[in-house]
Amino acid sequence: MSARLDPAYRATALRALAETEFDVLVVGGGVVGAGAALDAASRGLSVALVEARDWAAGTSSRSSKLVHGGLRYLEQRDFALVREALKERRLLLHRLAPHLVRPVPFLYPLTHRVWERAYVGAGVALYDSIGGARALPMHRHLSRRAALKLAPALRADVLTGAVRYYDAQVDDARLTMMLARTAVQHGATVLTRVEAVEVLRNGRDLTGVRVHDLLTGGEQVVRARRVISAAGVWTGQALDVAPPFHVRMSKGVHLLVPRDRIRLDVGLISRTEKSVLFVIPWDRHWIIGTTDTPWDLDPARPTATRADVDYLIDHVNSVLREPLTAADVVGVYAGLRPLLDAGADDTTKLSREHAVAEPAPGFFVVAGGKYTTYRVMAADVVDAAVAGLGRAVAPSLTRHLPIHGAVGFRELWADRARLAEGLPVERLLGRYGSAVNDLLVMIAREPRLAEPLTAAPGYLAVEAVYAVTHEGALDLDDVLSRRTRIAMEYPEFGVAAAPEVAALIAEPLGWSDAERESAVGAYREQVAGEMAALAAPDDASAMARRAG
Repeated sequence: MSARLDPAYRATALRALAETEFDVLVVGGGVVGAGAALDAASRGLSVALVEARDWAAGTSSRSSKLVHGGLRYLEQRDFALVREALKERRLLLHRLAPHLVRPVPFLYPLTHRVWERAYVGAGVALYDSIGGARALPMHRHLSRRAALKLAPALRADVLTGAVRYYDAQVDDARLTMMLARTAVQHGATVLTRVEAVEVLRNGRDLTGVRVHDLLTGGEQVVRARRVISAAGVWTGQALDVAPPFHVRMSKGVHLLVPRDRIRLDVGLISRTEKSVLFVIPWDRHWIIGTTDTPWDLDPARPTATRADVDYLIDHVNSVLREPLTAADVVGVYAGLRPLLDAGADDTTKLSREHAVAEPAPGFFVVAGGKYTTYRVMAADVVDAAVAGLGRAVAPSLTRHLPIHGAVGFRELWADRARLAEGLPVERLLGRYGSAVNDLLVMIAREPRLAEPLTAAPGYLAVEAVYAVTHEGALDLDDVLSRRTRIAMEYPEFGVAAAPEVAALIAEPLGWSDAERESAVGAYREQVAGEMAALAAPDDASAMARRAG
């Protein structure tokens, strides 16, 4: 089946919701929900997925953009979690999403002599091998001189040497969206801007869910034999079924600064008093993160504050020769981690493992975990959901299923020099994989789409249009924040690009001139709220300023 998610697909999918009784209905369009829809559909089940906002609109677009085992979990002796995550990292790198997941080297500075090198070296050696067959280059011990050659931005007095190791990186929002498209290829019906509002029953038997279309205002009943909630930080708030566990929210904030402001040839990881500090290469920027603070406010739009920005700048400056200032910060984003409550006082001590439960007959909940292990979480909850369907269902197949854009990617990469003259082919292949051919066809039909956006020259006009015609974007924020990363990579959340992008997507979305202007106005208002929040000293005042 086609993986094209355009407005016409949405109309067809809405009819299918009304006319079909599904084996499985998934609620939640983050990485786990999209993964569960793909897992169930690839087993031959009839599947629907509804998401109240957009693909990856919550946690799944606001991570550290890493596919990793979690080096710090080794210190907590959580060997099973690290092993599982590293196996998934290997699958994503080499089989499932080689177009979206790529290796990245990190430097771990050492600050003490002898004992720390032995301690860290043993941990990283275990990290290199615990996930099975080696997927990335082995770590290397470096002298102070060799470390400073790779990282001249570091102060010489803060390290005695370093260990270099490898992890992997991903555009989290794009992987989530590509999972949804892959699920459609396997027969799933997927919809955004559709909110699940009530579980329906006939006695004890689950019969479906009542949903609300947030675009049209209409309501309808989706009949389903099983319902899976993959609501992340909304677990326990979505629908009216309470799971047997509690999810606590932890806020993580990241900053983006230009690459030329920190002279590094590798990423950087160092310890803080609470967690770890990452400096991660991201195209023309560095991502600096992350914070880890409890959040008990509205999960819909966590916000960064002045205190968060200051915390990250202060910590990264403690190791840099040339300190950063707030003026160097190009972009900021905040996300929430859904952590299983294990009774710890501090969210940094909570487990990153996941749990699956059936709090009511036919209703299944999956929560916790980490981005890297989404596929395992999805398979586990689908296994639980299909156990009582009354017919044989194949085991999970997703470890063998390439994600949309992966098939043919390596061949195109090998021949990239001849693929398209004058275009940023490597960047496009790293965002679309073999689906880049769709964009080249669009450019051949309309050459003006090959032009970079005036206010966001790292992106082509065709990418904005493609976000609507193929990737399910339904408004300006979808395009600026998740299909592209303009909102995080350009000053003031990319607001300067909003009019140009709105003009490009107006026709495929069927917008009138008034609707286009309204969309731009709404995005400007959203940005004004975010900018006001960034000046606030704490979470509560930041939320109040943004609302105001």
